Amino acid sequence: MQRQDVIPSLVLSGYALGRIAAQDAGNDAPAAQWRVLTLLERSGPRRVGELAAAARTTQPGMTRLVGVLERDGLVLRSPVAEDSRATAVAITEAGSDALQAWRAEFRDTLAPRFAGLADEDWSILTRAAEILAAHTTNDSTGAAQ
Repeated sequence: MQRQDVIPSLVLSGYALGRIAAQDAGNDAPAAQWRVLTLLERSGPRRVGELAAAARTTQPGMTRLVGVLERDGLVLRSPVAEDSRATAVAITEAGSDALQAWRAEFRDTLAPRFAGLADEDWSILTRAAEILAAHTTNDSTGAAQ
């Protein structure tokens, strides 16, 4: 594999792993739900427009998703003190718990696919995960991914 193809390959493989884990686990929650909860967990409360930009979706689409998440008790909307027209969205304890359960579900679902890896391969994957985490801490909007 050529150097310029490595990062796109990792991204596409990550998406594929996410789809496989969701299908195998029978998890029908939209991936956008988990992306938003992860953004909120890492960056703290955000305005809907900021969430939409960070998640690369429309503001009306994000407003709908936040409404569903709020109805399910996973996020809470609160007024922004410096702008009475704006609201900030924050993850709730139930949202954090759901996110942790989702991560555990995916980990447990995907574990059999990697059970036969040698220690050397695990070391390589561990290092790759560390490198990716270091380069995805902040996007152009300042939101953690």
